[in-house]
Amino acid sequence: MRISLRRVAVAACLFGFVWLAPAFAPWESAPLAAQSTSVTNTPRVVPATLSDEEFWKLSTEMSEQNGYFPSENFVGNELSFQWVIPKLQKTIKPGGVYLGVGPDQNFTYIAALKPKIVFIVDIREGNMLQLLMYKALMEMSADRVEFAAKLFGRKTPVGVKADASAHVIMTAVYAEKADRAVYDATLKSIHDRLIGTHHFPLTDAQFNGLERIYAMFFAYGPGITYQNGNTGRGGNQYPTYWDMQVTDDAQGKSHAYMESDEQFQTIKRMEAANLIVPVVGNFGGAKAIRAVGTWVREHGGTVTTFYTSNVEQYLFQDNIWREYYKNVATLPLDETSTFIRSAFNMGGFGGGVGGLRSAQLTCSIQELLAAFNAGRINSYYDVLGMSK
Repeated sequence: MRISLRRVAVAACLFGFVWLAPAFAPWESAPLAAQSTSVTNTPRVVPATLSDEEFWKLSTEMSEQNGYFPSENFVGNELSFQWVIPKLQKTIKPGGVYLGVGPDQNFTYIAALKPKIVFIVDIREGNMLQLLMYKALMEMSADRVEFAAKLFGRKTPVGVKADASAHVIMTAVYAEKADRAVYDATLKSIHDRLIGTHHFPLTDAQFNGLERIYAMFFAYGPGITYQNGNTGRGGNQYPTYWDMQVTDDAQGKSHAYMESDEQFQTIKRMEAANLIVPVVGNFGGAKAIRAVGTWVREHGGTVTTFYTSNVEQYLFQDNIWREYYKNVATLPLDETSTFIRSAFNMGGFGGGVGGLRSAQLTCSIQELLAAFNAGRINSYYDVLGMSK
């Protein structure tokens, strides 16, 4: 679907990702042309696993200073997020490098597209801590039922079949009462896994931040939302964790990482191999995106997918969108490299299809950079105009 900008207008109301950050000082920009991956005699390849030391070094050395963010974003709020997966599976080859933002909706894209390594860049340190929480829980859980029970501080339901749907699992977990003893034991296990087993040097303040996040999942259960405080499972302003796991691609198929054991195990294996790396950074900042690009290029990789949610909208509002596209231009790309972005509250499009507030769109990264270089990108409307 293409957006006619003459027929729709973006409503400046509640959005999934508010990207507020202090302005950055200008820096000397790299050439704006998309970087080629056709480097000959590249001696290194994207590894099949990272050591704990390598994982932590990448996460911390690529990161920027923690930025301000007014909402928690515990859960994504784009119920349309699977719509683009069938199209992407036809064009994105497995084995590339995936970039994303925000919490666990990335896992569904990862399970569907099967990249070799993942970097999730978010301005909030809290997002990095939440992804570490997910990492520990997945590593400690044999299957989806055990994972969901641990995630929400419940006893593991019995009698749930291995091939059960996400809806059946969510129903079974919701039926269990929140159990403080389970919560305390699981929190200790998370601590022991991250700090004792992996030897990640989290500070007391960082682990306290992780504990606060986990406490929210315990308090609200599968009804937790991206802003929290709304525990219903349908007809609410924001979708719940439950909703995000039982939605589909608008063609009747669910790609959610909790929908099947195969999809869950894909993420679990990548977590065990330290291949989902959280990074703290502003898309328009001077370090994070460029550091990811440098590492990927040095290892002969290609960024095939970049999920941005609607972050770009706020980069335009903060007037750091030029820096952002200059950063993107330093990534190693090819002709298949694709943005996934979200459009919210777009009248008859983003806010009207199936009653949803959002629509998921895709765009060639190289084509957008070419338009940027030619001076044809001057507003967020121009970005949306290139998306479909």
